[in-house]
Amino acid sequence: MFDNIIEEVRRSKPRVHCITNYVTANDCANILLACGASPIMADCPDESAEITAICKSLVINLGTPSPQRLEAMLISGKKANEIGLPVIFDPVGAGASRFRTDFAEKLLKEVKLSIIRGNLSEIRSIAGTTSHSHGVDTADIVSDSSIVSCAALAEKFSAQTGAVIAVTGETDIVADSSSAYCIRNGHPIMGSITGCGCMLSALMGAFSAVSEDMLKAATAAVAAMDVCGETAAEHLLPYEGNAGCRSRMIDSVYRLSTEKMDTAARIEKL
Repeated sequence: MFDNIIEEVRRSKPRVHCITNYVTANDCANILLACGASPIMADCPDESAEITAICKSLVINLGTPSPQRLEAMLISGKKANEIGLPVIFDPVGAGASRFRTDFAEKLLKEVKLSIIRGNLSEIRSIAGTTSHSHGVDTADIVSDSSIVSCAALAEKFSAQTGAVIAVTGETDIVADSSSAYCIRNGHPIMGSITGCGCMLSALMGAFSAVSEDMLKAATAAVAAMDVCGETAAEHLLPYEGNAGCRSRMIDSVYRLSTEKMDTAARIEKL
C-alpha cells in the first residue's frame, strides 16, 4: 500500500515549509530530518511566500497563534496554491477560543487544503459539529462504537473541503470523500508526549511532497508515526518514560523502512 514512500522521501529530500508552534518546532524539524526531508521554519510575513516557493509542501499549525504568524500562514497558503504545492493544516486547539476557530474558518475559505489533521474535537469544531471538548483536549475520542460515525464525518468534511481528513487519537481514521481507513497502531504513552500530533502533521508534509495521492500519503504518515511509537515504547529501558520515548520515536522514524510499515501496520478499510 505504501509504494516505498519513505524511501522516496529519502531519495528526493523534499523541503517542507512548516509554520508551526514554538512548543514543538524543534521536534517537527527533527522528525522531518529523521525521515529524510529538509525542514524550513519561517513565520515572518515578509518572507513566507518566498520561502514557500522554494519548498515542496507547506504545513500550517495553529498551535501558538499570533496575528503575524496567521498572516504568514495565509500568505504562504495562497502561494502554495498558486504553484501547486500540497498544504497540510493542523488546527491545534480549534474550538478552544473564538480567535483560533475564526482563523481556521478563514483559512478554509481562502486556501485550498490538501490534508487536514486533528483530534476528533478539533475536526468537529471546524467541521461545524458539536464537540464536548476544547480542541487540545481529547475528551472526544474515536472508539469502536463510534468509528463508523467518525468515518462518515470525515468523508462528509472531505467532500466539503476537497481535503483528505485525518482524525487521530487512540484510534485513527483517514478519509477522502469516498473512502476511509482505520489505523489501529500506536501506544498509550504517545498521549503523554507533547507534539506527537504536530510531528505527524510535519511527517504528512514530507510524504505529500513525494506523492500525488493525498489519501495514501496521509494514511502512510499516520501508520509510520504509530508504528514508530510502538517500536519506541517497546524498547524503553526500565528507567525511561515519555521523554525517552520521544527520542526513541524520532530514532525509529530514522530507521523506518517500507518493509517495517507493511509488516507492522494494522489498517482496515471501512
